Amino acid sequence: MTDISSAFDGGNIRLVAAEGDRVDLEIVKDHQSDFYQWFYFRVTGAKGRPLSLRILNCAGAAYPHGWTGYRACISYDRDEWVRADTTYEGGVLTVSVTPEADSLWVAYFAPYTMEMHHDLVAEVAGQPGVQYRSLGKTLDGQDMDYLRIGDGPLKVWLYARQHPGETMAEWWMEGALERLVDTSDPVTRVLRRRCTFHVVPNMNPDGSRRGHLRTNAVGTNLNREWHDPSAERSPEVLCVRNMMDETGVDFAMDVHGDEAIAANFLAGFEGIPSWTERQQKAFDRFAAELVRLSPDFQTRQGYEVAKPGQANMSMSTAQLAERYGAVSMTLEMPFKDNSDLPDETYGWSPDRCRLLARSCLDALHAILDDLPARG
Repeated sequence: MTDISSAFDGGNIRLVAAEGDRVDLEIVKDHQSDFYQWFYFRVTGAKGRPLSLRILNCAGAAYPHGWTGYRACISYDRDEWVRADTTYEGGVLTVSVTPEADSLWVAYFAPYTMEMHHDLVAEVAGQPGVQYRSLGKTLDGQDMDYLRIGDGPLKVWLYARQHPGETMAEWWMEGALERLVDTSDPVTRVLRRRCTFHVVPNMNPDGSRRGHLRTNAVGTNLNREWHDPSAERSPEVLCVRNMMDETGVDFAMDVHGDEAIAANFLAGFEGIPSWTERQQKAFDRFAAELVRLSPDFQTRQGYEVAKPGQANMSMSTAQLAERYGAVSMTLEMPFKDNSDLPDETYGWSPDRCRLLARSCLDALHAILDDLPARG
């Protein structure tokens, strides 16, 4: 008998009905929010059966345009995630799969659970020259994990997964941290000598564990809180921004995923009130270096650039550029694939996230002289 479950770390789905090989499902909304799009569930007892897994409420999801051209991720061992045949029609997303075993895992993107997060933090925190600190507690009582690496004058902040369903952001973070603790790497050695890295691998532990797409435990979109965070609604942002006030910020990257655009791209701070040519020059050079370094990155597609004085100051990238004079940016990666360099088996994948992180560190190395340390 086919069974569906999601009562695990990061899980999200609701069974509506099962009739033969057709299983009807719905994605559950984030708690105290109307956002939903992330799904992660297990199918058992269906080996060899041609299943039609139909998610019925996709038309009302946060980004319905993201379903066109999208293919779901499936795994038998939760290590290798491949893409499955997926169609979207009439508001229904249908994943067609004949399981090769009696246990199959299905997800919006390769999950990065809180247990995986704890393993990553434990491994990195034990490396030479790495300092660990909990910046505070979330509303569910989880730690806000923070890692400090290097001892240089440039203050570099890397933070990811404000939106918990964007799990590619923590796969990227895994790649960045793996490189930053590899002291045999000459680029790493220079970066750690010239920069101090302040790293928050997961900005939204509560949403991650609860299986949310975009919000924390009380339905707050953290990337709309940076102008006025509070202990009641957004303690995650409050404790991180307080730490930034202590350290200052010269360069910052906020790592995300985008549902609709099948490409990797950057979003900047062009509309902030105190925009400077110095900031823009460094941002543009970073983007140019990343294009040169990685075939998986491009600058043709992306978000509309804010006009002067019209930046959304509640978002971290704009707030950090204004508050600290930082060169700050949002990196967006696709849920689908890089349409310029598609991979039929894996689509955009954890391995490609990790590799892009390495290229981002190479690009940062290339522009260090454009980043004078600020007080």
